[in-house]
Amino acid sequence: MEDNKSAMPISESWSFIFPILAALLVLLQAATGHANPFIAKTGEATTTVQVATCAVSGGFVHLYTAMDNGIFDKYGIKIEHKFISGGAMNLAALSADEVSFLYCAADGTIPGLASGVDGKLIASPLIGLPYVLLAQKDVKRLEDLKGKNIGVSRAGDLDDRLMKTMLKKFNLTDVTIRPMGGSQPERYNALMAGIIQAAPVTPPLDARGKKDGLNVVYNLKDLNLPFIYSSVHTNPKTMKERSQLVQRFVAAMAESVYFAEKNPEKAKISLSKMLKIPELDILQSAYDTYAVALINRSMTVPANALAEAVDVARETGTNVRKKPAELYDNSFAEQLTKSGFLKELWGTDPH
Repeated sequence: MEDNKSAMPISESWSFIFPILAALLVLLQAATGHANPFIAKTGEATTTVQVATCAVSGGFVHLYTAMDNGIFDKYGIKIEHKFISGGAMNLAALSADEVSFLYCAADGTIPGLASGVDGKLIASPLIGLPYVLLAQKDVKRLEDLKGKNIGVSRAGDLDDRLMKTMLKKFNLTDVTIRPMGGSQPERYNALMAGIIQAAPVTPPLDARGKKDGLNVVYNLKDLNLPFIYSSVHTNPKTMKERSQLVQRFVAAMAESVYFAEKNPEKAKISLSKMLKIPELDILQSAYDTYAVALINRSMTVPANALAEAVDVARETGTNVRKKPAELYDNSFAEQLTKSGFLKELWGTDPH
């Protein structure tokens, strides 16, 4: 009788056990990957997609890192990477569905999108303007550029428009902007060879230039332009016919933002391989800028900055045919928050 009295009632036993079972279930789900609703299912066929980048840049560290560290594999995606120089050529390839995704500075593509090219911004991992103007040793101030050449990629491309804006601001009329094509490292080599006297560059080439005795004569963030940097673009066909692929691609990029922050050495290895720069201190400059300073964890395209960028494009001669709201779709990035994916990844809601 005493044993029966001391036994815990069944209802009380279950009320004690249920919270433990629930906690174990949550742990089991996390351990088996169920907390990430976007990863590929076991046995699911891999999808091959063509992804273009419009430059060789430290600003694309998250794409490089994701490709090198198997992040896309988790989402059932195999990347075929193409380098196509210049925003206009990349937008042409995107609108023709020759590539499914484009990773490029949004401020380099917004004029083309606004003029009517088929394509949309769907995620912006980096926001802010990282460009500086690098110049030869005898050029110590902007005024010293008079009678000299500034090398850019192509007429109408982002670096060309930035230079025109800068020269107009400071009323520097006796300076030649020289379109040269190629990548930033190639223009850097032209600067070192004396073919041009200055060039707009992004980290880590600013740090490399300082080591080589070159001068940073202007930081283009001081132009106070609205600026959306490395962003994911896609086309209407991909969004309509392969929306799950688009969602998974955006999720993989979001995970790479997290991975790069938590694994700086691996991110710098990816940068070193792509940029062909072995010096750790120079790579650190790029990492600090692109994996820390400019990060947008929410991945959403900033609508206000985009609208301002369209206004700037109109003022500089773009025939704007689309409204700013027609140039982006934040539904895929917003789903990362709604699903709890980003909170699970970072341990807190992104800002």
